[in-house]
Amino acid sequence: MQVSHNACVLIADGRKMMFLRNEGDAIHPHLVVEHAEELSNPSDQDQKSDAAGRSGMMSRRGQNSFEESDFHQIAEDRFAGDAAELLKQRALSGSFESLIVVAPPRTLGELRKHYHASVSDRLAGEIHKDLTGHSMSDIEAALVAA
Repeated sequence: MQVSHNACVLIADGRKMMFLRNEGDAIHPHLVVEHAEELSNPSDQDQKSDAAGRSGMMSRRGQNSFEESDFHQIAEDRFAGDAAELLKQRALSGSFESLIVVAPPRTLGELRKHYHASVSDRLAGEIHKDLTGHSMSDIEAALVAA
């Protein structure tokens, strides 16, 4: 995939996001970090205070407990929504004309739910990969290879 000069690249998962800018050209990208955030999100077990509640009604499987919430996943989905909101603010302010989003499939799906029209209009591509935690040269190589 070619990353045009001055394009914005969002690298995200449910805990980290980086806004990168291509200061190179389309064939030889040189990505520079403009903004980065990381969510402190303990495991689901560490966030729960008690076991799931009970109900007098029996489920089809003969159990009478409520379905447990996955607080860790809820926080990751909320973080993806926050990333989409930042994309919207940047798009509306004219911060970028071209955008590439790189995220694992679940995070990418959550981002898509929240894309504003101004973001969708500037979207040049999406890559279904988790590149958070990778070096900048690995990210650049993955973009060129996509």
